[in-house]
Amino acid sequence: MAKLPITLQFNGGAELLFDNKKLHNVELISEHREWTIGKLLIWIKENLLKERPELFLQDESVRPGILVLVNDVDWELMDTVNYKIQPSDRIVFISTLHGG
Repeated sequence: MAKLPITLQFNGGAELLFDNKKLHNVELISEHREWTIGKLLIWIKENLLKERPELFLQDESVRPGILVLVNDVDWELMDTVNYKIQPSDRIVFISTLHGG
């Protein structure tokens, strides 16, 4: 089984949902399939998200107010949940929602 090493980063308050840990170096197991960000979001929910998934995910994507960057590029320019993850990608989730 091949491993796909990537870096996940959570900022802007999103890290509070992940045990206050901002940086996660993970290796996804790729069993003859490509990993997309959509599949990664399910993996994050099942393996990293510690509480209140509704604050991070909505339907099949991140909830509005969470900016996603792939190697410092807005994922809107990279086909969002359909982007095919590459080895050593750095995927950053930044919450733009703040309480008042």
